[in-house]
Amino acid sequence: MKFLGQIWFDTEKSKRVTREEWEAVTQECIVSDDHWRDSGHMLSALALYEPEQAVTLRVRNGSVAATDGPFAETKEHLGGFVVIEAKNMAEAQSIISTFPILKYASIEIRPAYSIKDGK
Repeated sequence: MKFLGQIWFDTEKSKRVTREEWEAVTQECIVSDDHWRDSGHMLSALALYEPEQAVTLRVRNGSVAATDGPFAETKEHLGGFVVIEAKNMAEAQSIISTFPILKYASIEIRPAYSIKDGK
């Protein structure tokens, strides 16, 4: 079964993390991701640029409109995501609980399925 882990950062707190701390946790994350990829559990892991780099699309009056930046001002921002393979939610939690980025973020875990076949 596939699970999506959304990595959420407190925007203000993440601005206070030093460059050295980010570089250190990035290296820890690379080692962790490689471990879980080698075990067959990690399917994908991507970091996202800051919310200011985003574009939000909406349909208004039948036309697509683009707005620079995130949809709304929030205390937290989505900083990345992982897609893992696990037997169940308990195993997904066990895997994701080892991720070094948890020092700086929270991770929301959701079961995922294919729209095509509902699995």
